[in-house]
Order: sequence, then C-alpha cells, then structure tokens
Amino acid sequence: MGTDYYNVLKVNRNATEEDLKKSYRRLAMKWHPDKNPGDAKKEAEAKFKKISEAYEVFMSNVDCFQALSDPQKRAIYDQYGEEGLKASADGGGSSSMNGSANQRFNPRNAEDVFAEFFGSSKPFENMGRAKSMRFQTEGAGTFGGFGGNENKFRSYNDSAGTSSNQARKPPPVETKLLCTLEELYAGSTRKMKISRNVVKPNGQIGTESEILTIDIKPGWKKGTKITFPDKGNENPNQLPADLVFVIDEKPHDLYTREGNDLLVHRKIALVDALAGTTVNLKTLDGRDLVIKLTDVVTPGYELVIAKEGMPIVKENGRRGNLRIKFDVDFPKRLSSEQRHNIRKVLGGQVQQQ
Repeated sequence: MGTDYYNVLKVNRNATEEDLKKSYRRLAMKWHPDKNPGDAKKEAEAKFKKISEAYEVFMSNVDCFQALSDPQKRAIYDQYGEEGLKASADGGGSSSMNGSANQRFNPRNAEDVFAEFFGSSKPFENMGRAKSMRFQTEGAGTFGGFGGNENKFRSYNDSAGTSSNQARKPPPVETKLLCTLEELYAGSTRKMKISRNVVKPNGQIGTESEILTIDIKPGWKKGTKITFPDKGNENPNQLPADLVFVIDEKPHDLYTREGNDLLVHRKIALVDALAGTTVNLKTLDGRDLVIKLTDVVTPGYELVIAKEGMPIVKENGRRGNLRIKFDVDFPKRLSSEQRHNIRKVLGGQVQQQ
C-alpha cells in the first residue's frame, strides 16, 4: 500500500480536521531541521518533508483526493493508499477510483506548507522580543533541503496576532541522578524507565512508558546535566517539556572528591609517623595501591600521588591527584620507662637541631 499517511501524522482513520491540524503542528515543530542539528538533521529533513506531504494530502482541495470534504474519495485513499495517489499522478489509475486517475497530485515544498499553516511566508517574524522556548538556537538557519528560502524562526509572545493559538513550551523538568564515585570514575550506562502523559490525537490524555539510556562519562561532576528533549509530560495546547537528569554524587566510605582530586584521610600511630610505614589503598577501579611512607609525618601532613585522581573530562588520559592527609594518633599516657627511652633515643637529636 506504500506510505500510510495516517501513521505519518499519528492520527486514526476517524480523525477530524482539527485532529489533523493539531498533529501536524506538533510533529512539524518537533522534526523541523533547525531543531535537529548535526547528525540528526538528515533524518529530521526526511521526516519533516513526509509530514508536510501527508498533511498536504489530507488537506488538499485537488479533485483527485479531498480527504475531509469528500468521504467517498477518502475511502479511495483508505483502499489504495499512496500507490493510488501515485497511479493517479501517472494517469494510470483504475476506473474503480471514480475517475480521479486523470488528476495529478503533486506535494508542495514542505516549507511552503509550513508557512501557509502559520499564515505567513516568514513565520514568527516581528512578533515581539520574547524568545521562543521551542526554538532556542540563536540565528536559526533555513529549512535545510526544502527550497532554500531563508525563513528564520523569530521570537514571539501572547500579544502577537496569531500567537494565541501557538503552543508554548514549559520549563524543563529536572530530576537527580544519584551516581556512585566508582561510576563517575570509570563511566557507566544507566537505563531509566519513565512514564509520562501524552496528548492523543482525539485530545484526551494518555500515558506512555519509555526506557531512556544515559551514558555516564568518566570524570562527570555533580551538577552535570543530561537533557532529553520533549520527554516531559504533554498537556493540551502546550508543547512537551524537556526532561533533564542532574548528576548527584553518593558519599563514599573512603574517598572524598575535590574537583579532579581524590582525598583520603588516614590516621597512623606515632611510631609509624616517626619511623615510616606502608599505606594500602583500594582504588575506585579495584586496583591495590601500595604507598611507602618514608617522611616524618606531622599532624596535617599531606602526601600527593600524581595521576591517581579522577579523570579530567575532555582531556583524554589526564587525571587529577590522590591526596592523603595524615592524622597522627598520639598515645594518651606514657609510663616512666617509656618517657625515659624516648628521651634517650630522641633527646640528643633534639639538642643537635
């Protein structure tokens, strides 16, 4: 049967004219090429073109197919679909299509369809200074691949002529994503199941569930935001909000993060502080780190181990430092013999200094 235009516009076969307009408005804005830059632009251009073609088919007044005003011809499309339209365009339609084969259907430029829908060849121009929340790219580009006209999205507000019917985008919905220090050290992938309200083609509110994948990059910090456009709840006459996950950090039993450094507090006995010792640590990626301590350790002494801290984002291979702060555990009391021996061992050295 070829392309199912009902499915393209996400409407059922009993859709009204108002249903078609609502669905076209929502999908055309979602898949506008300027809203999908980079690698996604090519796919967006194709979908935007198909959405405009479907809307043009349903709303066209050509004799071959008056989708809404002529139920008989709407039934022809339901039976023959896109192939029936193409057959009519080639002049080869069957007699069962009620003579419509002699007419041609030529979808217009997607940009023209969009501009006509909003009542202007330059939509959103001269409509106030309030920045559009749907298209936030400064100096938005052209309708890439659809005619080359440089119609740019401009800001608008409620006082503008046609803006009273324009759907608005609410503020982003933020939720915390609690991560372990190990996840932020090595990176990880999280699967998040969300449920949200959606507006059905008939205007009723329904719910849908979806699994979102979040790739946590090594070195991400608390406060890092991951945005999923249009994944918030939908409400009538309102665009869906963006869903934003904000990285938060779980407390760790051993390590504390300070920027790109990892900090460890270690308490050692006085004899180890004076005579030296070995510090054993388990790193966040599971390695056994053995550190020989040969310096005399005073209270608050800090030993820095280079490149054993957190990965530094956007600086491949670089890491912060591991810093070990020592607290010396002094004995609470000494016997007379212990005092005598300490003086005997250390007294001369103290006098020499």
